[in-house]
Amino acid sequence: MIIIGIILILVVLIIIFAITTYNAIITLKNQTEEGFSTMDVYLKKRFDLIPNLVATVKGYAAHEAETLEKVIEKRNTAYQAGEAGKIVQAEADMSNTIRGIFALSENYPQLKANENFIDLQKQLQSIENDISNARKYYNGCVKQYNTKIQMFPASIIAGMFHFEKLSYFEVDNDTERKNVKVEF
Repeated sequence: MIIIGIILILVVLIIIFAITTYNAIITLKNQTEEGFSTMDVYLKKRFDLIPNLVATVKGYAAHEAETLEKVIEKRNTAYQAGEAGKIVQAEADMSNTIRGIFALSENYPQLKANENFIDLQKQLQSIENDISNARKYYNGCVKQYNTKIQMFPASIIAGMFHFEKLSYFEVDNDTERKNVKVEF
């Protein structure tokens, strides 16, 4: 009778552990999704701002059509990326392209002095700061989630329910860390 009682208590403890671990993983997964969703809102704001920026620059740098077409192309690619991994790469490309526009503006003093351009640049800088903060939050959530599903004994529950490791939203070392080079 004592053995059955001990076994019953162990089974109940294992069930309680499994339920609390599963719920903790779900909580972390939901925080990660919320973090990505928040970042996506800022990416959409940037997406909506880009046509105004390109239109303003076009008026001053008409012969830079190729650069401006790249901006629109990158913008459309980022919007259509779909899944998180593709969005991360598309947004890294978009950031590089936007920096190219601002580098291009250095060659056009009238553009740099244009109120619309200055306002758009400030808005974009603000959005880029928001994206950066949202990226930090998202990456923090991913870290907590990945740590939880990889640590024993929670890894057993994570494996049983097929919780997969998530990717960080990282900068592309080869492109984002380099200076923008504008050639004519």
